Amino acid sequence: MICVPPIGWDIFLAMKYRQLTKEQFEPLSFEFAQFLATQKIDVDTWKAIKEMQPRLAEEKMNLFSDLVWEDVLNKVTYLDHFSSNVVNLFKTEKEQISRIVIQVKKDIDLLTQKGYEWLLKNPKDHTIEFFKGSKTYSNERHSEIFDLIEKGGQVSKGELFEYFNRLTS
Repeated sequence: MICVPPIGWDIFLAMKYRQLTKEQFEPLSFEFAQFLATQKIDVDTWKAIKEMQPRLAEEKMNLFSDLVWEDVLNKVTYLDHFSSNVVNLFKTEKEQISRIVIQVKKDIDLLTQKGYEWLLKNPKDHTIEFFKGSKTYSNERHSEIFDLIEKGGQVSKGELFEYFNRLTS
């Protein structure tokens, strides 16, 4: 017999981040099954919840998504964001975030392999401007990092940040 919580039993919490996409959920199917198991929800019960209580199913997926995001954001130290002529490099520390902005005032596209390689080979070119700064977080650390990721920031190992930090120090 499948036991589904009664309607009205569910308490909906506001998400802190956003629900993972289908593509993000797929490689985490085992972890999601474990998450459900900690709540005594097996496969058959999960199927029943999805069918009979879709809002509760959404809530479970939202809660799992927030847990995944928290884990990811705990581990982030560096983020890189590229546009055609500007690179933003971030180092996220406990109390502050540091940023290096690299602006290329030349007809070159940093989003291409050729443009990226040009930047690495010509970091002292007169058409490149650097800006550096640090600030304490305006909001909670994880929220600011999440916002940068949502705006296109890519988690990195920090090689570019450290390289350009040494170059501009």
